[in-house]
Amino acid sequence: MKILFFGTPRFAEIVLQGLIDSEFKVVGVVCQNDKPAGRGNKLVSPHIVSLAKANGLPVYQFEKLKDHIEDFKTMDYDLAVTASYGKILPKAFLDIKPCINVHPSLLPKYRGATPIQTALLNGDKVTGVTIMKTEVGMDDGDIFVQEKVEILPEEDYVSLLDKLASVGLRLLLDTLKKIEDGTSVRTPQNHDEATFVKLIQKEDGFLDFSQTTESLVNKVRAFVESPVAHFYVGGDLIKVYKAQIGQFAEQAEVGQIVKTKKKLFVKAQDGFFEILRCQASGGKVLNVVDFLNGYHFKAMVVDR
Repeated sequence: MKILFFGTPRFAEIVLQGLIDSEFKVVGVVCQNDKPAGRGNKLVSPHIVSLAKANGLPVYQFEKLKDHIEDFKTMDYDLAVTASYGKILPKAFLDIKPCINVHPSLLPKYRGATPIQTALLNGDKVTGVTIMKTEVGMDDGDIFVQEKVEILPEEDYVSLLDKLASVGLRLLLDTLKKIEDGTSVRTPQNHDEATFVKLIQKEDGFLDFSQTTESLVNKVRAFVESPVAHFYVGGDLIKVYKAQIGQFAEQAEVGQIVKTKKKLFVKAQDGFFEILRCQASGGKVLNVVDFLNGYHFKAMVVDR
């Protein structure tokens, strides 16, 4: 079976590498366009471009898929596979050949672009992966298979993404084999139970210490890659990459910073938010001990 693959970020890279290593033949990779990055705003290709080219695969970066329908019609492939592609596929493309999607949630729960972050933000203990037929609607196609995955307390977006991508790859390969031998079965989703996730904005990473410690820790876990949970103190931006619910006996007001030689806390609504790994403006990402050794606090209460 010849596969045309659609995907861009790390989740897609893991699935693509597994497809390349499998018995199936990947004939091309469609990903999003190069984007400006760094101080010079130079255009940088998605990392998946390097992966594709290293394996001799042609790469297609179309601004609008609907403008390239005739191009797709001339491509030699049997089925399209999408994994975190990030764009809606037009009906004109879906009418050419079948398409299936690897989605990191238990559909119909968490349709949309940010299911992994949303599961962590909500403090879910279980999520999963769904292999579904791609339709014009948002993640509303029939389900081939899905599998539950436990979310461990110490997991964050990066580690959970890797785990879900691995499960997704296994389920995808099994589904492709069943499609190839004609034994695949699809089950319609219950659209009445559908929930949708929102796109993540930079401001969503702001840590509001009037919230509970659990919700603050969940935000750190969800946004460890982007936009990174953060707060301000004395005008300085502090990004938090790892945190936990802290145990501290002193009394403090909400938003007050309390530190010892080796520990750093901020008083939240219901207790202490303990910072384990962080970064000050212009500095390096450090564990809290190294951070405390080098950072001078301009204030002991977070900026409101």
